[in-house]
Amino acid sequence: MNFEVAPLPYAKDALEPAMSRETLEFHYEKHHKGYMTKLKSLLEGKPEASKSLVDVIRTSSGAVFNNAAQVWNHTFFWEGMKPNGGGPPPSGDVGDLVAGLGGWQKLRGDFIAAGLARFGSGYAWLMLDGGKGKIVDTPNAETPLTTGAVPLLTCDVWEHAYYLDHRNNRQAFLEVFLDKLVSWDAVARNLRAAQ
Repeated sequence: MNFEVAPLPYAKDALEPAMSRETLEFHYEKHHKGYMTKLKSLLEGKPEASKSLVDVIRTSSGAVFNNAAQVWNHTFFWEGMKPNGGGPPPSGDVGDLVAGLGGWQKLRGDFIAAGLARFGSGYAWLMLDGGKGKIVDTPNAETPLTTGAVPLLTCDVWEHAYYLDHRNNRQAFLEVFLDKLVSWDAVARNLRAAQ
């Protein structure tokens, strides 16, 4: 199998105090790596083991899809954060995209609403769909990769993403994510790659 869990793009304590080392370590080491371990066991000796991770996601279902998508979604989630991030986006392509969604405060409110609307586990996404910005929530391991839309940013709203830091207060986690953690540089890279 030609894929592994990507290393974190920063130290495990780099996002403190917005995200504690304990949360990041538990989430990355236990959950993210656990999905990869399970995926490898499901694909061992099968033709799918030679595919790329994205191809596995796009052509699988059931447990294989769930674990493959969770590996990809988590890597994308880590890449969408940085120390001292968040707040309004800079001017340029990302700023224009956000303006097209009604501006920073509207995007912030809509993204939080999407994350809160997701009953149970899932993700809130900023994506490019038909050339336009869109905010959606998806259940469980679902990802825009299967829809033709281009993911630009995601926030994991499974309880393990925030419970150690925020207990059951998902809204507080979403606010911290947007105000202190988002990497607009990563969003800009994803946007450039989509054009």
